Amino acid sequence: MKPISAQTLSNPAIAPASPEVILNPVTGDRMTILHSSETSGGTYAKFRFDLPPGASGSPLHYHTRMSETFTVLAGCLEMEVGRKGNYRTLQAGDSLHVPPGMHHSFRNASNAWVTFTSENRPSEGFEQFIRGMFGLATDGKVNHHGMPTNLLHLALLLKHGDIVLVRLPSTVQRLVVGTLVRLARLLKTERSLLKYWR
Repeated sequence: MKPISAQTLSNPAIAPASPEVILNPVTGDRMTILHSSETSGGTYAKFRFDLPPGASGSPLHYHTRMSETFTVLAGCLEMEVGRKGNYRTLQAGDSLHVPPGMHHSFRNASNAWVTFTSENRPSEGFEQFIRGMFGLATDGKVNHHGMPTNLLHLALLLKHGDIVLVRLPSTVQRLVVGTLVRLARLLKTERSLLKYWR
């Protein structure tokens, strides 16, 4: 993680901007970017998520290169880790490290908000995935579960986020996502996502 210099702290003209907060109007999730992957050259990012009661979070998935560390700040976060059906409930102060290749999902199964951080290493592309998902939701281009309705958008975002969904065989998923990504790049579909990435 890139340290903040004393000069940065003493000079408001070059002080870091206040954290950016993005709301997903479909799911009700809030994301606060605490440390953007841009500032670390894609090696590290840290986000704070606030999930409303009953939020479905993410489906069971894994990353091929990225590790994540989840730390609960308030409330309870239900996680499925390692294999389908292996649930753990993290409470305030609990952390869980998820290395590359480990299956995991999370949700808020409680009647109260849950707040947690996610630290990602390396983070290149993952921030684009999250920004894209939230941006498409803001623009009304997702279904009621918050998933993109355009399969080309979905494929591009999954590729950027280094996300492999567990419910589909990985070989089939690689073939389908790879084909859709090539088609999206041929059609220059990625251009419509650039506005979400700044």
